[in-house]
Amino acid sequence: MENAESLLERLRDRLCDSAMLELAQRLIAIPSENPPGNHYEDCAHALLEELDRLGFSGVKREGDCVVASVGTGSQTLYFSGHYDVVPAQSRDQFQPRVEGVNLFGRGSSDMKGGLAAMIHAAAAARDEGLLNNGRIGIVVVPDEETAGPRGSRDLVARGVLGKDAIGMLTPEPTGGIVWNANRGAITLRATMRGKSAHVGRQFEGVNAFERAIPAIKKLLDLKKEVELRETQQQIAPAAARKSILLLGGRVEAGTNFNVTPDFCSFTIDRRMNPEENLAEEKRRLMDALEDCQVEILQEESAAATSPLERLGVVLSRQITMVTGKAPAFELCPGLLETRFYAARGIPAFSFGPGLLTVSHGPNEFVPIRNIGECAAIYALTAAALLG
Repeated sequence: MENAESLLERLRDRLCDSAMLELAQRLIAIPSENPPGNHYEDCAHALLEELDRLGFSGVKREGDCVVASVGTGSQTLYFSGHYDVVPAQSRDQFQPRVEGVNLFGRGSSDMKGGLAAMIHAAAAARDEGLLNNGRIGIVVVPDEETAGPRGSRDLVARGVLGKDAIGMLTPEPTGGIVWNANRGAITLRATMRGKSAHVGRQFEGVNAFERAIPAIKKLLDLKKEVELRETQQQIAPAAARKSILLLGGRVEAGTNFNVTPDFCSFTIDRRMNPEENLAEEKRRLMDALEDCQVEILQEESAAATSPLERLGVVLSRQITMVTGKAPAFELCPGLLETRFYAARGIPAFSFGPGLLTVSHGPNEFVPIRNIGECAAIYALTAAALLG
């Protein structure tokens, strides 16, 4: 590869073009909320239109996913992101606005600013002649916010996820660090049944709330044990190292204060560190809930990629060159799309322009400078691996 500094300067000039910011704004204006999955068609159409305009190859739909590529050769570095966003707190969030150095709007941080960065980074890498030994594959999916049934999970079922991959990058709002691992998850809804009766004749009813208490006590004992465990992965602050069992995120029971409740349901959200075994942790939860009806809402394995993988080393080097600061590699506190790739032995990392601290909130924003820097980092990483 040519002198990295001169290449970086050319990439910076190119990626300061207003087209990248305009794409982010156009995507933010589409209310692709999930749940329930609004305006997926509109968002996919906007992405297809931009990829066609930029001259990508193989631009098409795979179900509700959008795929394309640049470069030639079999080995592929995937730039993958999601176009769904969590529900907005107000409709104004779908009116993108620039205030000072920031772009505001639902999805600006998570992760429509990142989508604009990865798409324009791939186009820049192609136009600069940096892809002499492989391709960048663009994959944009829906349903990331609800575990991916119409997104990455569907691509797995179609047998197309990660084909010929040497690695995967996704522009999640990492706030300057790199996420190389994510927790696993088991989310359950437990329901205990009873029988309704007027409070004055409660002896004729069966109180489902009271029937649920023994199961809840068992789960509280399990919670005490679980939250003594700590991951060996890096994550800050120190309290975040502990494994997680959240009880009662959502609770429902009965119909009124003066009626014996005929049902009581509550959720359990178990987030496992990569060192823990999914099957074993699921068994322990089910044992505690043996007298309840149980609905599995989510079941996902943890995943991790070593920072010493070539992609991790190259990515770190490019981040340091562009930002002037070497990144930390940490465990993501939630789920990541990287898990679908890591499960297939494909090195996968998250690094994006957004900030987790404002993502999903009422004043979500992304620093505009971060979008350009992320795009340059992605292009340089591709150049180092495929040039």
